[in-house]
Amino acid sequence: MAGTRNANSMAFLFDLDGTLIDSVYQHVLAWREATQAAGIELPVWRIHRQIGMSGGLMLNALWRETGQPVSKKDAERIQRVHAEAYAKQAPSLRVLPGAQELLDTLAEHRVPHAIATSGRLQSARHALNLLRLHERVPVITRDDVRFAKPDPDLFVAAGKRLKVPMSRCVIVGDSVWDLLAARRAFALSVGLLSGGYGREELERAGAYRVYQDPADLLKHVDEVGVRL
Repeated sequence: MAGTRNANSMAFLFDLDGTLIDSVYQHVLAWREATQAAGIELPVWRIHRQIGMSGGLMLNALWRETGQPVSKKDAERIQRVHAEAYAKQAPSLRVLPGAQELLDTLAEHRVPHAIATSGRLQSARHALNLLRLHERVPVITRDDVRFAKPDPDLFVAAGKRLKVPMSRCVIVGDSVWDLLAARRAFALSVGLLSGGYGREELERAGAYRVYQDPADLLKHVDEVGVRL
């Protein structure tokens, strides 16, 4: 993003999976394969409800649902198998409608923006490779922070990289975990339906606007305070 910062003096912090890239269900199937390999049987809808939070918290949630404790060794194996299974599905990933156009528009109008994902770079790179990120767009992954969502660390780190206070950031995500993290970061949040959560769930979690997908957000970007 070259040139002077936009007079809006605000920034967008984007989640990745389900927000910019159509990848949620690939993650769900990868987690199912990984948990089955560890002898944990769960229906995919239960796994989907945890997508967007950190892998460690997900395993804790799965333990609560199954009553089957997960040892540190098992957890490491599950994480490894998930990464391998997800990598196999990488060819099926797609950019969500309007995602590239939204990023291009923000760059053109010099609106600072960053990506903050709960995934580790090893897995996130499959989705990131589908996007044409503009110059100096920070990418914060699980490797960069102590805690992932619903902790606010990822978004706080992204805001710091952009040198924009959280009060001037709009966090865009598709899961309740993104929006809970936004609340804890004291930032406004926008929900997208493209990850499979319902409008009411996203609004209850704190979204002050909800749109279908990035294309729908781009059509209504003035509603979230951006003057193009």
